Amino acid sequence: MEEPICPIDSSCQTQISALLSPPSTLQLQEYYNTLLSARHCSSITVKQDANFGKGVFAAMDFSDGDLVLRDQMLVGSQHSFNKIDCFVCSFCFRFIGSIELQIGRRLYLQGLRDSESHGCDVGSSSSLSKNFHEMDSSSEDEDQGTHQCGSGSSKDKNPLPEGVVESLMNGQLNLPFSKEFSLPSAVPCLGGCGEAYYCSTSCAEADWESSHSLLCTGERSDPAHREALLKFNKHANETNDIFILAAKAISFTILRYRKLKANCHEGKMKYDTSGDSNSYNASLLLEAWRPISMGHKRRWWDCVALPDDIDSSDEDSFRMQIKELAFKSLQLLKKAIFDKECEPLFSLDIYGHIIGMFEQNNLDLVVASLVEDYFLYIDDLKNPDKEEAEKITQPILDALGEDYSVCCQGTAFFPLQSCMNHSCSPNAKAFKRDEDRDGQATIIAVRPIRKGEEITISYVDEDLPFEERQASLADYGFRCRCPKCIEEEP
Repeated sequence: MEEPICPIDSSCQTQISALLSPPSTLQLQEYYNTLLSARHCSSITVKQDANFGKGVFAAMDFSDGDLVLRDQMLVGSQHSFNKIDCFVCSFCFRFIGSIELQIGRRLYLQGLRDSESHGCDVGSSSSLSKNFHEMDSSSEDEDQGTHQCGSGSSKDKNPLPEGVVESLMNGQLNLPFSKEFSLPSAVPCLGGCGEAYYCSTSCAEADWESSHSLLCTGERSDPAHREALLKFNKHANETNDIFILAAKAISFTILRYRKLKANCHEGKMKYDTSGDSNSYNASLLLEAWRPISMGHKRRWWDCVALPDDIDSSDEDSFRMQIKELAFKSLQLLKKAIFDKECEPLFSLDIYGHIIGMFEQNNLDLVVASLVEDYFLYIDDLKNPDKEEAEKITQPILDALGEDYSVCCQGTAFFPLQSCMNHSCSPNAKAFKRDEDRDGQATIIAVRPIRKGEEITISYVDEDLPFEERQASLADYGFRCRCPKCIEEEP
């Protein structure tokens, strides 16, 4: 197996080395001080430690159960398999539409998926989201076609009468008490891609400016650009959707670079322009890359954990396959959004480090669905309200099956949470409260934390035996020496 060769790795070696150089202590402190100030967060600080790198420290006392941090993600993505079950804002990942739309859309798309598995021609999965928004329930023939095509449902689910799913989706059927669980209306993507929807215009604009304007496959996109992006997305969805996150990180950096350059030209910010244009552009790219540079990085193919079903004798071959997979993804992305002034970003070395950063620094993105709350609310009603409501809701619950409510699931990079070090006896944990209904990371104190004390979380199940914890933590590249491990070490 030949090792993939990326010409940019050699032609842009100096700039790549600069991008991958760890930030200085001063740069790191300035960045996090500015970030905390912008977020009006005065309860924590980020400090650099000579032995353990970055760490998060309490700037005030916390009691057990106190909210320590709500951390907005830098980039995040919903898992492709989860998009059928959950209709969420593509920027903040809050559930959108209505209870009826959430249920109807899920049943409709699950029907299409089941039909595909039975050989029914329902079109490409990339068009499903757009298709259900364009449905016209006034056409009886079209309803019948959709119902027949979606008839291959699983055995533990009871199909609904014809037309019910469509009525849920288009608003003709209002479920009892659903107004108690209102959701923000769905706002379509500015580029009309039919893939991204949002909870507000502000989220749509923020995502467009952050990364989506380069990754949109809408009709406003250049046809060649759109075709290349669709191939990239297909490859990512079929292999590993971590590539979607990497694409967002690169797009985020390119758009920051363009904005910095425009501001310099307009005199909105000062930057040293005494050198040649290449040096000037390289300096701006370094500044645009700054948020990504703060994450701990190793090449993906070097740090990804060896799967249990891969023998250690095959490790080299496995890691080479991972590298080739990343190279294939990068070539597809390059065809879609390449920018000559940001050429170093399209090196395999940079791409591998970006994905490796996500592999080692990511936190699961989880947002609870209001659909579960809705059915629990119906179940808690008193008769006769409960009996009347369940005449409508019980058949729908039966159609959804045992997994009637699924959380939004994805992965994201959180700039502050990623600075938190591990302990097998942590003083904080990631935990979603009832009121946390978007994709932000929520960190809660699990015991009293004194001002000045480091805030730690556990990267693994801290209830595992010593050797199992150490084996799991080896994937992060260190051996834990926390007080619990020192005490339990044989």
